[in-house]
Amino acid sequence: MLKIVQSWVERYFSDEQAIVLASLLAIGFGVILLWGDILAPVLASIIIAFVLQGAVSWLNKRGLPQLLSVTVVFSTFLSAIFALIFAVLPLVYSQFESLVNDFPKIVSTLRVYGDDLQERFPAFFQGDEITLAYQQLSEGSAQVVQWIFSHSLSTLPVIVSVMIYLIVVPILVFFLLKDRTKILMSIDAALPSKKGLIQRVSLEMNEQFSNYLRGKAIEIFVVAVFTYIVLQYFGLNYAALLSMLVGLSVLIPYIGAIVVTIPVALIALFQFGLTDEFYYVLIAYFVVQAIDGNVLVPLLFSEVVNLHPILIIVAVLFFGGVWGFWGVFFAIPLATLVKAVLTAWPRVDAEA
Repeated sequence: MLKIVQSWVERYFSDEQAIVLASLLAIGFGVILLWGDILAPVLASIIIAFVLQGAVSWLNKRGLPQLLSVTVVFSTFLSAIFALIFAVLPLVYSQFESLVNDFPKIVSTLRVYGDDLQERFPAFFQGDEITLAYQQLSEGSAQVVQWIFSHSLSTLPVIVSVMIYLIVVPILVFFLLKDRTKILMSIDAALPSKKGLIQRVSLEMNEQFSNYLRGKAIEIFVVAVFTYIVLQYFGLNYAALLSMLVGLSVLIPYIGAIVVTIPVALIALFQFGLTDEFYYVLIAYFVVQAIDGNVLVPLLFSEVVNLHPILIIVAVLFFGGVWGFWGVFFAIPLATLVKAVLTAWPRVDAEA
């Protein structure tokens, strides 16, 4: 047994660069795992700066100085943030409060349709299954409403967290964009002199992360906007809130699209009943989903390493369980990182 372990270690860890890379990965994962909540504003700033760097580089290539390019991109970013805070979020929060107030009526409507299904298909719905499901749903909804109000945006901890993000993150983003070259040179100087393996992995992951982050940002925006246009066209209630949920659902491949379909269908059923408008809303919604999956995703992520759907779902479940929202957001890039490391990892022939 010891010979097997020794042979495995000699094959995969005989190269000092492999040991350095493994140590850096372990330290990075450990820091995020232990202090991820504290460093969340810093991580968010790095992500945003990474996304905006593409626009800065684009302006640089067209002759604008670095500082002017950073100023233009950063000003545009701030304008978008202010528009989101003062135009979009109040509308979404208002619709959210309205939905919470109407939730008991939605549950009652579901009870009516459930009783109708029990009368039409008694073989599938026997006894008090509908009544029991209704009671469980009512109790669960009451707990959800209570939790929502106890964790609302009016609570002091949430306000403090929001203020920290609104103040700290923009400042960090500006300096990360402005001093990007100096920061990268400092990191490079801190690494060992022999870093060919680290450079190969970092170059590949830099391309993968940039494509993924910018692609996801564009996909969220486009899907949310088109969903809002469609739902608003049919006059569906809570269109802004549902559109934001649909846009954010693209962060979780496959699962997100299925989960977010439930509130869209329930609200359409509550508002229109089993009428033509209900089916029109669902058809239009599925058209948006089809365009996203068959046109937008291939267009935006054509250069991203393809991963098997099973690997994507496993990555979402694993990293989401470890790091919550950020784990879900970075599930695909992290899975790609693992794949890139395994591909580039030096191996010594066992016979050698």
